[in-house]
Amino acid sequence: MSTLVLEMRQGDVMVVNGAPIRFRNRTRIELTAKARFLFGKQIMPPEQATTPARKIYFALQTAYIGDDDEREQGLVSARALIAEFQLATTSALARAMLDRALSCAETDECYAALKLARRVVRHEEAILGLPSANGTRLPPEECDA
Repeated sequence: MSTLVLEMRQGDVMVVNGAPIRFRNRTRIELTAKARFLFGKQIMPPEQATTPARKIYFALQTAYIGDDDEREQGLVSARALIAEFQLATTSALARAMLDRALSCAETDECYAALKLARRVVRHEEAILGLPSANGTRLPPEECDA
């Protein structure tokens, strides 16, 4: 495995193997071994899981960076939420992305699953005219879903 170097700013949060880390000052870190991690805007706090697509993202996030019990429960939740979303949506593209995301999560490729889920979240925000999790609106024509 190659080394991954990340530049972190003061106040940034990173979750590594289920443990949240807050950086007190600007730093540069190297990950030299395989680890389950997310940082910055990739991390969705529970209170932002307010729409069906965001709930899917949060469940997949839990399946990726939670502890052993949380990861299993996150995957169970993701399966149920994805099935529910797929029944309700008219978007064949969203259904296909969620099929692929679930397949990735079930083969322990959760980071890839999260990338697909982020696209579905952006698609949902654009279609429904909702502000994104960070407070900005994404016009439908800018949605890459």
